Amino acid sequence: MSTPEEIEGRVRAALDELGIAGWEWITIDPQYADTADFCERYGYDLPHSANTIIVAGKRGPAAYCAGIVRACDRLDVNKRVRGLMGVSRASFASAEVTREVTGMMIGGVTALALPEGLPVYADVRLLEMDYIILGAGSRSGKLKMAPQEMEKLPGLEFVEGLSISTE
Repeated sequence: MSTPEEIEGRVRAALDELGIAGWEWITIDPQYADTADFCERYGYDLPHSANTIIVAGKRGPAAYCAGIVRACDRLDVNKRVRGLMGVSRASFASAEVTREVTGMMIGGVTALALPEGLPVYADVRLLEMDYIILGAGSRSGKLKMAPQEMEKLPGLEFVEGLSISTE
């Protein structure tokens, strides 16, 4: 497993290589890395925070993808994501599998610096926000950026109906 500094270095390099504009790095106390704790501690609201969640196919050869949804919404794994993956069954990847697939820490998984070839689906409703907060790879930081900048991520596809609103 990489150190937090190595993980953050990969994420910062990806920001530069992809030409992501106007991003802000927010240094945080690692004990507040989980989204709800972060929002409460640092004064951000859940709709502006986005969770990057790894999903695993449950039958056949190993298949994974990343889904990005507002923290106040639920990723529609059973219908929408399963269909996008083309698998008969899918579920949230375990913490261990998430670490193996992403090389990142739980509470900090981000769409930036994911392994090449990993499909990334983002809920189209993220584009309605003036900014979003993403993980920064480790539990020591978050990224604030315009959601439109995510269009620069290779392989990322904005998808209608990726999430189920819980508001």
